Amino acid sequence: MSDTDPSAPAPTDFIRDMIAADLAAGRNDGWVITRFPPEPNGYLHIGHAKSICLNFGLAQEHTPKSRCHLRFDDTNPTKEEVEYVESIQDDVRWLGFDWADHLYFASDYFEKLYSFAEQLIGKGLAYVDEQTVDEIRQNRGTLTAPGTNSPYRDRSVAENLDIFRRMRAGEFKEGERVLRAKIDMASPNMNMRDPIIYRILHAHHHRTGDAWCLYPMYDYAHPLSDALEGITHSLCTLEFEHHRPLYEWLINNVDGLPGSPYQREFARLNLTYTVMSKRKLLRLVKENLVNGWDDPRMPTISGMRRRGYPPAAIRNFCKTIGLTKFKSTTEVALLEYAVREDLNKNALRAFAVLKPIKVVIENYPEGQVEYIDAVNNPENPEAGTRQMPLSRELYIDSDDFMEDPPKGYHRLVPGGEVRLKYAFCIICKEVIKDEAGKVVELRCTYDDATRHGQKPEGRPKVKGIIHWVSAQHAIEAPVRLYDRLFSVEEPDVEAGDDGDFISFMNPQSLEELSGAKLEASLANAAPGTSYQFERVGYFFTDPQDSKPGAPVFNRTVGLKDSWAKEVAKQGK
Repeated sequence: MSDTDPSAPAPTDFIRDMIAADLAAGRNDGWVITRFPPEPNGYLHIGHAKSICLNFGLAQEHTPKSRCHLRFDDTNPTKEEVEYVESIQDDVRWLGFDWADHLYFASDYFEKLYSFAEQLIGKGLAYVDEQTVDEIRQNRGTLTAPGTNSPYRDRSVAENLDIFRRMRAGEFKEGERVLRAKIDMASPNMNMRDPIIYRILHAHHHRTGDAWCLYPMYDYAHPLSDALEGITHSLCTLEFEHHRPLYEWLINNVDGLPGSPYQREFARLNLTYTVMSKRKLLRLVKENLVNGWDDPRMPTISGMRRRGYPPAAIRNFCKTIGLTKFKSTTEVALLEYAVREDLNKNALRAFAVLKPIKVVIENYPEGQVEYIDAVNNPENPEAGTRQMPLSRELYIDSDDFMEDPPKGYHRLVPGGEVRLKYAFCIICKEVIKDEAGKVVELRCTYDDATRHGQKPEGRPKVKGIIHWVSAQHAIEAPVRLYDRLFSVEEPDVEAGDDGDFISFMNPQSLEELSGAKLEASLANAAPGTSYQFERVGYFFTDPQDSKPGAPVFNRTVGLKDSWAKEVAKQGK
């Protein structure tokens, strides 16, 4: 899988420079082994796509002495579900990557991780604490004051081993005992102040069932799992930078590890007009504020897939934004640009009138139907052409007619003329309205001398070109106009500590149209197919709701960034 010219220079950044230095020094016998380690407690979002593209991309760049593991850090059974495991695998595959035989779970190592904990106890580097979680938190100290040693910190090795084994046997309730690493309660790094590495959870695990009631913490399981798998480069987002000393402490103090990985961090992806927290995305789903994890307004990979974002566009977007060590927020318009660039090259063209007005061409013969060649994709000559029916009665979009137009309006007006794309020019002779004064029909005439783009000598140039569909042959299909989920760039920031990000949801993020008129060729549009509705935007046949002969279309993205224009107009 490649999105660029193979002769183009390879991407470079501080992570790749670091790996290049390792290879030059002969580290790891020239191997590059990375991993993507999701927690199966929700669906992946676009931020995870950045990590997926990095870790799997590095493996591709260093073939053959390379690979990328997919490992689920399933250490918290109270929040994990098989549904999430399956969705994550689907997302990684859809993005174009494969872990081959290297699918792992932290639960694969539960027995070994437990034995490492006993090893640490035996070395005097871990102890069982009976303080409550609140007491442990209170005794950790502050950024400017050291913590207080637990009264149980100096228990004997034998006593700690005995209690720890009883914890595994299910003798204690949740919260009654924890195992802590014995490091330094005065460390300036709060993560090194005797962190909890095991806790009791009487919960059913999706893979191990009820075999365990004692589960490792993520910060304990993660580095040791990396080492067990022979990972060479453990790449994490920036919030784990302060966890790195604990990562290294565990690697250095546990004996018998087959590998010696090291961790480095890069800035996570933050995107405007959305939230990038699994907890907040879960809230949107649970409170039915969106239609599930794959709602096309969601920043989840499954939502973007259902909206019609091509995987290549997401990969190119991740490549474009690159890797940095600094926190920043990326404009969603850059992602939308990458989507447009891909779809412009690959999406088939079609005519769709979303808000129709009927047009009757009075001098066109009644009952006559002709077929006109229309280009399927001007960017791809191999896409060929299609036959579009043309008849006396048509539909045009209501936005393409105005009785009292502003200056510079080049579409249809009373007495004015436009060209029907691929056909001929028409002149509006009469406007028909209903009792409420709404325009319902336009009576026009056509000029046969202007067919197929012809411009008779001496005839004034017609500036406006509009799309249309034959009323006799048009189909109706539901069309969903999706927009940005939030009305402000950074809903988390706007909400502040006391506010609620929900209050900034965009009430116009979904508009469902039921009366759209589409060209006849779309009647059998296959689910999961992308189209450019000419002059309107890019649309995708909903892969779930579409049925044979009954397509449902989701707007993927507009032809241009109309949102920025609207925000500027409102002075926001």
